Amino acid sequence: MKNKYPSVVCIGGGTGTFVTLSGLKAYPYALRAIVTMSDSGGSNKRIRDEFGLLPTSDVRQCLIALSEEGGRKGLLRKLFMYRFEKGNGLSGMTFGNLFMAALSDILGSQEEAIRQTGKVLRIKGTVIPVSFTDTNLFAKYENGHVVSEEHFIDEPLHDGTMKITNIYLKPKAQANPEALEAIKNAHLIVLGPGDLYTSLLPNLLVEGIAAAIKKSSAKKVYIMNLMTKFGQTYNFTAQDHVKTLEKYIGKCLDSVIVNTKEYPEDVLKKYKSMKESPVVDDLGQKAYYRIVRKPIVSDELIEKSKADGLIRSLIRHDSEKLAKEIIATIE
Repeated sequence: MKNKYPSVVCIGGGTGTFVTLSGLKAYPYALRAIVTMSDSGGSNKRIRDEFGLLPTSDVRQCLIALSEEGGRKGLLRKLFMYRFEKGNGLSGMTFGNLFMAALSDILGSQEEAIRQTGKVLRIKGTVIPVSFTDTNLFAKYENGHVVSEEHFIDEPLHDGTMKITNIYLKPKAQANPEALEAIKNAHLIVLGPGDLYTSLLPNLLVEGIAAAIKKSSAKKVYIMNLMTKFGQTYNFTAQDHVKTLEKYIGKCLDSVIVNTKEYPEDVLKKYKSMKESPVVDDLGQKAYYRIVRKPIVSDELIEKSKADGLIRSLIRHDSEKLAKEIIATIE
């Protein structure tokens, strides 16, 4: 295969980017993951409050995804994913987050700690924090209510059926120059999958990032989410997702990849109990972008750690099938 498009940049965070990178690393491309840094839930809150560091969970997941160490069964991968279930002050924390916190203290730099962790895990690619500004994500809803932490957007204490009318970072975040450089030199930019308002869009709120994506000559692919998200995209269709994304980067997409495979009834019942449902594909055939419809959902159901207090998705994209469709867009 000719390495015609050597640089692939994935923008997002959380498990969505983890899945994408896990599949793409099998191909001979230079991978760059640009990751959101405004998370405030779970162990990230403790990393911020107790260690005075920026959140590392999304960075950790990307590092693990790109690790060349023994596939999914590698001991180091398992170690960095391990979440403590016991211990005062330790329960709920991941080894990977604590490792990077300790390394930041030793090296005197969180940026260098991330870089050195990548060497320890022998990653194929580069993980780039979108910003090193200590900032928080704010969301304003249609009734005027404002939520001031990413965690409470993800798991709302308010009426989660309300629409978000505006999101912003406070204080304003400056882009990591390395992120801007990666976007500038990209041949393909992959947006999503992942929670729209807390994994993908926070990257685009960082000053200079959205403009860099617009200006880039790279092909741009958006991976449509599988399910709606209570508190964020309640009852959102595929078109709602695309239109929301376009508010920040304009109409510059080249392809949108949508899953066509149906989900088991027992899974749908669980999601219904959480007021979530499959994203309805209402994308028009006359769209300016190419619509790729393929069965790309994984058959594997996700079981989270007992010590993980956050709500997690039950189903995810199949990393190999998704990567195959992403690569097809540039070949």
